[in-house]
Amino acid sequence: MHRAVLFDFGGVILSSPFDAFNDYEAAHGLPRDFIRLVNSTNPLDNSWAKLERSDITPVEFNENFAAESAALGHRVPGREVLALLHGELRPVMVKALDTLKAAGYILACLTNNVLSTNSSTPTEREVTLRAVLGRFDAIIESSKIGVRKPEPKFYEIACSAINVEPSECVFLDDLGVNLKPAAAMGMTTIKVTSAAQALGELAHILSLDSIRPI
Repeated sequence: MHRAVLFDFGGVILSSPFDAFNDYEAAHGLPRDFIRLVNSTNPLDNSWAKLERSDITPVEFNENFAAESAALGHRVPGREVLALLHGELRPVMVKALDTLKAAGYILACLTNNVLSTNSSTPTEREVTLRAVLGRFDAIIESSKIGVRKPEPKFYEIACSAINVEPSECVFLDDLGVNLKPAAAMGMTTIKVTSAAQALGELAHILSLDSIRPI
């Protein structure tokens, strides 16, 4: 019996940054999906992985990513990639969170992220996102725990935080590489390609038609 639903943030609650990556590549004469290629090369220990574990600072990431991308044929400053990460909120996903919570499910956000450098005065966007994050019973952030998806320990920490077994969880993520270890642990997984597709699959798994988008 499923007791908890675990959500990735960027690419699930927010739209995917991959579209912004592709727009940047087109504007700068780079091959399509080049930034994703850099991120997927040596994925467990490249500059992206190190930044999400807080092993390096954003300043170090800027130069490290530039060096890694240059080695693959095109130099891209890391700071320019970080500026592309702000996806758009998917209201239908926020509504689903409220429906799931009302139905009694435990909610957790599992996100690979970087330490925030927000000012003491939050922007309107930051206020909105904080309200969305406030719907979760637990937020597991790679930058704060020092491990990241797809490392198995990340999922172990998440289950411990909400006191559930992996078999009691449904996990939604837009990257198959992040879903594979979760499935191996016993979680039911959904690869998100769109909000409608993901919520349709989740509704079927939970027998909860009220979360299907209209």
